[in-house]
Amino acid sequence: MNFLSDFILLLKARYPLIYVVTAEEERIEYLLKYSTKKYLSRAYYSWDFVEGYKGNPNDTGFATKNPLEALELPDKLTPETGAVFVLKDYDNFLKDFSVIRKLKNLSKTLKTQPKNIIIVSSELVIPDPLKDLLVTVEFPLPSYQEIYDELTRLVNSLQQTVSPETIGNLSVACQGLSMERIRRVLSKVIAQYGEISEQSSPLILEEKKQIIQKTQLLDFCLADKTLSDLGGLSNFKNWLGLRANAFSQAAIDYGLPYPKGVLLVGVQGTGKSLAAKVIAREWNLPLLRLDFGRLFASLVGQSESRARNMISIAEALSPCILWVDEIDKAFANSQNSGDNGTTNRVLATFITWLAEKKSPVFVVATANNIEWIPAEVIRKGRFDEVFFLGLPSFEERRAIFEVHLQKSRPDNYKNYELELLSKITKNYSGAEIEQVVIEAMRIGFNENREFTTDDLITVVQKFVPLAQTKSSSIKQLMQWAESGNVALASGPN
Repeated sequence: MNFLSDFILLLKARYPLIYVVTAEEERIEYLLKYSTKKYLSRAYYSWDFVEGYKGNPNDTGFATKNPLEALELPDKLTPETGAVFVLKDYDNFLKDFSVIRKLKNLSKTLKTQPKNIIIVSSELVIPDPLKDLLVTVEFPLPSYQEIYDELTRLVNSLQQTVSPETIGNLSVACQGLSMERIRRVLSKVIAQYGEISEQSSPLILEEKKQIIQKTQLLDFCLADKTLSDLGGLSNFKNWLGLRANAFSQAAIDYGLPYPKGVLLVGVQGTGKSLAAKVIAREWNLPLLRLDFGRLFASLVGQSESRARNMISIAEALSPCILWVDEIDKAFANSQNSGDNGTTNRVLATFITWLAEKKSPVFVVATANNIEWIPAEVIRKGRFDEVFFLGLPSFEERRAIFEVHLQKSRPDNYKNYELELLSKITKNYSGAEIEQVVIEAMRIGFNENREFTTDDLITVVQKFVPLAQTKSSSIKQLMQWAESGNVALASGPN
């Protein structure tokens, strides 16, 4: 069942007090008017604090700036008269004792009458005395089909010719936005480009970025890395390519479920964070970064509320990539914290959501220490796959050197002795190889000349890789990866 059918059922079942949570006042009012007229044949009354009642000529302006008086109109109509009373932003007055008492009285009398009082608000604020009387309904954001129909209508009104595939791609990009925001960003697209096309996507992502910035729970990250920036990891790249169109409407029509996510475990500096950005770029999805520390607050219950809010935001902006960096540290803190179980409850909320979510939110979690992550998190069902990113092989080190040298010296990167550099950097991570190139560039810059292979060799000779300073922990991690409990991101050496 969808929202409309569920809502009509509540009206027909004579639920007297209904609370609808939505920021889309115009859209919900249109739907309420439509359903009231088509399915119930009831009168429709709409009230707000400034203008009072609207919609019926005999009662226009009634109860202006008087919330308590607004509740008297249902009593003025005969018991047999069917009607729906929509009260906008009425949550602001629910703490008033007289309002509470009047709503309690109405909940008794309206049970036997074809009348419903509907409170419409962007926030759920219900005082304790009314919690058992009010039934809450959350109005969902526009579905893919609603967005597709709106884009089609707009394209036709502009007399443009846009392929169904383009409209479908833009509809996916717009998911997570309210209809008002969609119309606003499309107006911006038309003002800038004069038409609706594939180039509209960046402006749509910018609109989603503004929403994220207001939440202060998630960061909107720039997905500026491509597969060419990721040296090696052939198995991971193949796995990624197989799911390139996993969030498309064609995949949904085919019957494929949304992929849940991937856990990337490995040595520091092997490209785990880079991989998250690559996924977002290759799949053309917004990248949201979660810092678990932001979920915790001082008030009792507030941390759990923030966790649920974070999940709601991610799902509202789906399809998207949710990047949880260094998730192992969050689990390590849960073992050592003295917060009366708050950390464990927050993590339990997150883990349960991972297993049960149906929304197109692809979770990319990274970890350095597998021992801190509970076994139930690693098992199949929460993540589609767990990849181990180890220290790069000879061929991978060569590819990583080529990536960084080509980026800094695109015209003459082939002049560097990549085979030699790869040979002398055994047990170096990708991040350490990048740092070697940067330090060699500093040498050449300070001597006012181009840096050379000799400069790179000099840096390597002085460099102490992490595999040497933390050899025991890295060796233990490598042994775990070789046990066969995890997929290897790299192909055979």
